[in-house]
Parts: sequence; C-alpha cells; structure tokens
Amino acid sequence: MYPIVFFVRKGIDMTQTTHTVQSGGLALHAVTRGQPSNPAMVLVHGYPDNHHVWDAVAERLSATFYVIAYDVRGAGQSEQPKRVSDYRMPMLAADLKAVVDALIPNRSFHLAAHDWGSIQSWESVTTSALQGRIVSYSSISGPSLDHMGFWMRKHLFSLSPGRVWKAIKQLFSSWYIVFFQIPLLPALLWKVGVGKAWPWYLTVREDVNEPEINPTQVRDGVNGVRLYRANFIPKFTKPQRRYAHCPVQIIVPQRDYYVGTQLFSELTDWVEHLYRRDIDATHWLLLTHSATVAQWISDFAHAMARGEETTELTQARISVPAPLPDANVTTMTPATSPSFFSAS
Repeated sequence: MYPIVFFVRKGIDMTQTTHTVQSGGLALHAVTRGQPSNPAMVLVHGYPDNHHVWDAVAERLSATFYVIAYDVRGAGQSEQPKRVSDYRMPMLAADLKAVVDALIPNRSFHLAAHDWGSIQSWESVTTSALQGRIVSYSSISGPSLDHMGFWMRKHLFSLSPGRVWKAIKQLFSSWYIVFFQIPLLPALLWKVGVGKAWPWYLTVREDVNEPEINPTQVRDGVNGVRLYRANFIPKFTKPQRRYAHCPVQIIVPQRDYYVGTQLFSELTDWVEHLYRRDIDATHWLLLTHSATVAQWISDFAHAMARGEETTELTQARISVPAPLPDANVTTMTPATSPSFFSAS
C-alpha cells in the first residue's frame, strides 16, 4: 500500500489511496476512496479505458460507499501479460476476487462495471467464487458473452425474419470484434494514429466534452485487444448456462453504437431479480452523465442491501415480481433461485 495521494481532474478534488494487489503473480493497480467502514462498492472499467474513466462517478459514490476501482490486467498501471491466454475469463474473474480479498477481506460488496468490465464481471456474478459476497450488480453496456452466445444462436437460426434481422444488426454493430482477431493490424493502428486521435473521437462520436488525455491510451488499446481474442470465439462457439446469483440492474444507453439494446431483451432467462434503466446517452455515459449513473448505482445498491425496492425500482423491474430473498438466508440452487447478502 502507498501513501494517500491527491488528484484534481475536471474540477473534482479527490483524495484516494493507491494499492498494489497480487493476482496469480500479476500486480494490479487499485485505488480506494471514502470511509472503509462504509459499504464497499467495486468499479470495473472497460476497453480501451483504465480506472480513471470512473473518476467522476467514483467521487460521488464515495460519499456513502467505500469505493474500489482497479486497472484490469493489461491496462493503466497494472502489469501487462503478453500471452493472449492470460486474458481468459477465469483469470479476469480471479483478478476481481484477488482485489476484494486483499482490500475488503471476508466482506460483501456491490459491483458496477462498464463495457468490457461489465462483460468480465458477469463471470463473477454467475459463478461460485464470489457467490454470497456480491450484494448487487449494476451492468452498463456489457452483456455476458455466454448469454450473448445463446442469444445469437437463437436469433440467427430462427424462422422469424425479425429475429434474424436483430442478430444481423448486432453483428454489424460488433464489426470491431472480428477486426480484433486479425494479427498485428489493430495494435499497429493504435500506435500510428488511433491513440492520438482517441480524445477527438470521444468528442465527435460520443459527445464527451473535453475528454482527459490518457497517458497510457495506446498501451491500453493494444493490450486490451487480447481480451477479445482470448474470449469471444470460445464463448460464442461453446456458451455455458450462467445464472446470476445476485440482483442485477442494467443501465442501457439508447445511443450505444456498439452494444445493441436488443441483446438485453431476454436477460430474464438468466437473472431472477432484474431491473432496467434506459438513458438517452452514448456508450461513454460514465463521462457524459456521471451524476445520473452514480445516483442510479447508489439507489440500487442501497435498496438491495435493505432488501426493499423503491418506487422507482419497482417501475424499473423487468423480471417477474418476486420478494427479494432474506439477506441472511442462502436459497440458491445451481440454476434457479439466487440468494443475496447484505453489505457489511
């Protein structure tokens, strides 16, 4: 652990503590904000970002949560494995477990994630390693690859033209996934121009006002391609049945150019307690609508910890209405009823 450091970014004064966490011999960079006695909230960033993409949201959440954000392997100040196989989903889930075991040992926590961070966090939400510790999960613009694999199969091979069209539309939106499978070329483009042009792209395409310059942007972009190469083909060809073991809130930006809203249409097959909030925003809403995102994550986490829906959440529920489980009773069977625990 390192001393407390102070940052000023976009007019936000932030006091945070930096940490180095070991995960299978790999050093991960993490930061914490807020009072350690508050309920814990873990934030996971996506591609091609690092933990700083959460800064504005994290600062707001730190008023009532002990906020933990970390650079995923290959990004920011975390170490960068060179082998594609080192970016497989089980290792990413192990990284999250290593972070919480080191910084909040034996404590339960809330989880929120964006983009690829959301994709990899579904692995933790639907497997047993952290079952009983994750109180709530807020997922933004990142579906489970297993759920997506089943969705694509169901729609591509459907007899309904409407279903087939939805699948084709999503394939066009996900063109970059295929592009990332090409050897060398994606990394070369990041190095020769995309990295330098990224702030311009966020401004013109994503409505981000004066985006911060990320000093590790090129490296984040190059290394993050391995996430796609390591996981998409195996998950799409052999998806596994994954059932969430905690309540899930999906925050869906309606102008997301990469993740089609149709991918979430059948998520109730996998999540017993599912809530959906739609917002008129682009993919990088963490930067454009940080106050709203923070409020929704906070409201959901506090409500799930209490085991009581607010009026707004009742309206946002898209799963079949059902009482939230007793926070202190385990009721889950492998493919049916999840159980949830209150935050410590």
